[in-house]
Amino acid sequence: MTPPNLDRRDFMLATALATLGGAAASAAPASAQAAAPTAATRLPGGTVYTGGTVDGKPVVSALGVSDLAPGKLHRLYFRGVEGPSGQPWLVSVAVLRGANPGKRVTLVSGVHGDEMSSIHAVQAIINGLDPAAVSGTVMAVFDVSRPAIESMGRRWPNSGRGVDLIDLNRVWPGDENAPSAPARHAGLLFNRLIRPNSDYVLDFHTSTSGIDAPAFHLAKMDVPEVKAMAELFPIDQIFDNAGYPGLLTDALFRVGIPAFTPEIGNARRLDPSMIPLFVEGTKNVLKLHGIIDGPMGRTGRDTGVFVGNSLAPVLATAGGIVEHLVRLADKVTPGQKIAIQRNMFGETVAEYTSPVDGEIGALRSDATSEPGNVITFILFNRSTPEGAEAYPE
Repeated sequence: MTPPNLDRRDFMLATALATLGGAAASAAPASAQAAAPTAATRLPGGTVYTGGTVDGKPVVSALGVSDLAPGKLHRLYFRGVEGPSGQPWLVSVAVLRGANPGKRVTLVSGVHGDEMSSIHAVQAIINGLDPAAVSGTVMAVFDVSRPAIESMGRRWPNSGRGVDLIDLNRVWPGDENAPSAPARHAGLLFNRLIRPNSDYVLDFHTSTSGIDAPAFHLAKMDVPEVKAMAELFPIDQIFDNAGYPGLLTDALFRVGIPAFTPEIGNARRLDPSMIPLFVEGTKNVLKLHGIIDGPMGRTGRDTGVFVGNSLAPVLATAGGIVEHLVRLADKVTPGQKIAIQRNMFGETVAEYTSPVDGEIGALRSDATSEPGNVITFILFNRSTPEGAEAYPE
């Protein structure tokens, strides 16, 4: 019997691989065996150049930022997993190695392919720094999920069985020898790029398509190093949440690297009002760690950031056009009417109220909804949090 919550095809594949064990590896063609990772490429601090260049930028299959010349901004491509044509997916990476030694902060974006503000913010941060004035290293990874970005989609279109849509932020830390391309890609980036070159990681995202959100973080506020960084952003809200297996931040925590997730507005478009808030906050983080000098900019103290440890989803009970009666980050109380839904005659078919005392953390952006869709998420504080809660970061 197939275990619950496991796709039958995945179960059959996993069972077959477990049965074959070492025989499958020994039967692989020589070319496949040669492509397996070697110990040399996994060593932290060891850069492996493939010998190729794209648009004048070198291609690497492993990176050690200490190998790069100090006082310069280096632009390169990281060689990820091969696509269906046999060509590797290349990930754009910029490394600003300061003139002086110091901490290493990595800025990640593009884990989901429709999150444009996250990419733009990381571009603005790295391009706005002067290598001569930096102590330490800032590494920017712009387009982790290239196949998803090419189609402006959230998920990686894995072609192994027709076309599966894989959420790359559910497979970290990945596995370089996994049976799926997305998990192999994640394993390569985690083992050969992100983990060996990071003291701290900020994994930038936006809300998912169809959901509007304020400027907020997903962060473990019970971790002092994370709390110190997260509070330096002049944003609206922080969702104090433990996360769950598969997230990049969770995988990093498991290897001792403090990380959190800044969330910059909405998917599929640039948000010029929010991006500067995250650029300012990230520069505050770099100042905290002594990477750049200067006075702190605005922080969460200036914006009265609201920290909540729980989310209450309000789901549609009918089909029709939704009219919101509240705005993002509005405070709400139990029983307060927050939305009305009407059918095509304009007749009211449902009214929605807040079940808790908190702030509006997300609103459905599509005007119509069928039963079961999220109308809103409400960020609030539960006296005893129930553990990790899934949020479509």
